[in-house]
Amino acid sequence: MQAHGFGPWANAEPSTPRKINFDVVSCGLNSGKCSEVGSFYTPGGFICLFLFGSTMEASDSEPLNTEPMDTETAPSTTRRRRKKSMVWEHFTVEVVSDGCTRACCKLCKQTFAYSNGSKVAGTSHLKRHIALGSCPKIKNLENQQLALASATRIDGDTSDPPKKRYRTSGFVNVFDQEESYMYLAKMIIVHEYPLHMVENPAFVCFVQSLQPRFKMIDVNAMEGEVLSVYHKEKQNLMQIFGTMLGRISLTIGLWTTSQTLGYICVSGQYIDGDWKLHRRMLNFMLVSSPHSENALSEAISVSLSEWNVKTKLFTITLDNNCSSHDIYSANLRDHLSNKNTLMLKGQLFVVRCYANILNVVAQDVIASIHGIVYNIRESVKFVKASPAREEKFAEIALQIGTPGAKALSLDVTTLWNTTYLMMEAALEYKEAFTFLETCDDNYNEAPSADDWKKVEVVCTFLKLLYDSANSIMTTIDQTANIFFQEAWKVQLELTNGTSSEDTVMSSIAKEMHEKFDKYWKDCSLVLAISVVMDPRFKMKLVEFSFAKLYGEDSGRYIKVVNDSIHELYLEYVSQPLQLMPAYVDRGEANHMNGNDNNPPATPNSTGDGLLDFDVYLSEMAVNQSTKSELDQYLEESLVPRIQGFDILDWWKLNNLKYPTLSKMARDVLAIPVSMVGTGCSIFGSGTGSRVLDDYRSSLRPETVEALFCAKDWLQYLPTMTVEPPSTAIVKLEL
Repeated sequence: MQAHGFGPWANAEPSTPRKINFDVVSCGLNSGKCSEVGSFYTPGGFICLFLFGSTMEASDSEPLNTEPMDTETAPSTTRRRRKKSMVWEHFTVEVVSDGCTRACCKLCKQTFAYSNGSKVAGTSHLKRHIALGSCPKIKNLENQQLALASATRIDGDTSDPPKKRYRTSGFVNVFDQEESYMYLAKMIIVHEYPLHMVENPAFVCFVQSLQPRFKMIDVNAMEGEVLSVYHKEKQNLMQIFGTMLGRISLTIGLWTTSQTLGYICVSGQYIDGDWKLHRRMLNFMLVSSPHSENALSEAISVSLSEWNVKTKLFTITLDNNCSSHDIYSANLRDHLSNKNTLMLKGQLFVVRCYANILNVVAQDVIASIHGIVYNIRESVKFVKASPAREEKFAEIALQIGTPGAKALSLDVTTLWNTTYLMMEAALEYKEAFTFLETCDDNYNEAPSADDWKKVEVVCTFLKLLYDSANSIMTTIDQTANIFFQEAWKVQLELTNGTSSEDTVMSSIAKEMHEKFDKYWKDCSLVLAISVVMDPRFKMKLVEFSFAKLYGEDSGRYIKVVNDSIHELYLEYVSQPLQLMPAYVDRGEANHMNGNDNNPPATPNSTGDGLLDFDVYLSEMAVNQSTKSELDQYLEESLVPRIQGFDILDWWKLNNLKYPTLSKMARDVLAIPVSMVGTGCSIFGSGTGSRVLDDYRSSLRPETVEALFCAKDWLQYLPTMTVEPPSTAIVKLEL
């Protein structure tokens, strides 16, 4: 009987040799091309080879010669292809003479024939050297591994070890116990696994099945491995801080535990020498009284000393739980100004988190109509309780002509954005809910007409906050310049709403404006200075925005920003300027080319009679030389507002043009106006302290700090990203 799919293979005699040509077909590529890589003779039977990543195995346990049978007679005109055999991971090609090359083993340095003129020896003998244990270095390594395996066998087990099966994989696995401990610790840190997982029987069995020689450690030893990873990564980060060109700005967040203990989370944000924005967690410290006046100041001082950045501190951003009391800001300024030189007399020193103020305002206005929100939530629950009710509600909406473009959805009470979306969708069905109450005795939660009016006004203002939050979250690099326009739009709309003739709107707007106006007064200066560092806007956007917001009084507010930014610039001018090598080279080149500020040529030297013109040029040169980098920057035309503009790249390119101003821009743009980083949800940012789970609350404080900080640092290491191996199938044909 002929086997299905095998054709003539089914009736082949076992002793009849067959010549098989096989092609390698890459499954991981899209080329769709197959290339013949060799042929061999074997007894009857169908053989299929698989190549996973860099390993090729056959159904036979013996190595297969996959080299072409007639490599010596290969035409010399054939283009030599790139070496793809795995043996070249262990061999190098050395030229002996013209046309003669030999393959040298990287381990034992023994050489083998490879090519002589047009004759190529192939790689089969090289594979045997590696795979069959002919290499003395590999043989010694395998003997050591076998001896170690025998020593670690369970007492009383007299069974013989399994026979070695050599494969032409070209891969030598060197087991390192300490390295395995390190990667296990990193896995626990990154994925937030509990330390006691190393004592879980199922996990131990799984690891033993992967590597029987791996000795699992206990919880205490695993804790030590975690601390070892933490200290190693901390040293790497400290080296970066030691070479940091600019200043660092901090964010401070409060955490509590189930035992009512307090933790302070300190993170640092900075722009490196390549003009890339970074944020790293620095400390996660236990404090006895996190809400006391001096707790924050003492914790920050400890962190600055530990990381040796006392003289590099620029600003501190506090979450809402800290900054709700002005005493925190005043205490921080007084305590830290004695040990640090605060820029601009500390006016920029303490910044409130923008994400937190959005959440506070949104949650407060939702709480002010909590009864109406409850009715809407219950109404949505009623409709979505069964398919029959949903169908009936859809029929009602269709009959009364309700558009209903948005689907009804329930909210998550802790996420105000979901409550906003629930109310916004329900607004489109307000007539349908009213009609449903008249025809269904089981439903009596429909909001009144006045209730719907309040919901409509609340949704109008919530949309401002919702759009602003989304705009921030979708920005990859949250540099400080992006926040001015967002905060100004919210402040402007709330201010206009307070003077509305609609009593409902003015009442709700005043309630929201009261909290946001406090934020605007505290932070508008730092936001304005930040946007001036954006070459697309400079002072022009500040002038335009303040004119709309303050009207006739805008002049004095604009003057405050202009004076402050010039004063800040003068502080940077007074600091020693460390020129980049490229800037020094350019200056020397200009001097060599005669482009420095030489005196203008006298009229006698030219004899063209343009004496007045020469005087004019001299006056212009004097005026230009007295202009500061800041004034030159502000007077130049704005950069076009194109999509995808990268402000950090712009300053990187103009670093030589504005050596002093670029230092100021580096520090200002690195201010963390929002504590919620890129890729995180602003809506989930709470208005108070976050709480550690019971497990982490039970750990030692130094272990908690190691787990939090190391997790933050490891996520930026490229070595923690593992790409899946490519797959290839070796296709055989008769």
